[in-house]
Amino acid sequence: MTVSVVVADRQEQIDAAMALRTVVFVEEQRVPLAEEIDGLDDQATHLVALDGEEVVATCRLLPDGTTIKLGRMVVAKERRRAGIASEMLRVADQQSKLLGGEQISLAAQTYAVALYEQAGYVAHGEPFPDAGIEHIWMSKQLQ
Repeated sequence: MTVSVVVADRQEQIDAAMALRTVVFVEEQRVPLAEEIDGLDDQATHLVALDGEEVVATCRLLPDGTTIKLGRMVVAKERRRAGIASEMLRVADQQSKLLGGEQISLAAQTYAVALYEQAGYVAHGEPFPDAGIEHIWMSKQLQ
């Protein structure tokens, strides 16, 4: 994999991550822009997967006590199924520990549950709709 996952440390990286989220969530998945932009990005730690300077994947981490909420994870369409999401989750674990997290939780789109299970997440509760897409809560204890 020629991609490195890092904490976004420049505004250009965050802007590119936001643009990628718009492509995936708003254009591909038809999530209303008002639901995608929720006002929490300024409070988040953003991870980006870089191929050179190009942002090809992103997610954000939002601390809530000792639980870190992982959200807004996307991989560019042409880069999917190449292990990038798994690497994002590995780095998210490391970064979450640095943020004081003891647990990570996320609302997974149900088609992606297997990806998260492979990374150690466990589903709980019932599936629910979010922006017209079925999700389920998943969580993982950090070692």
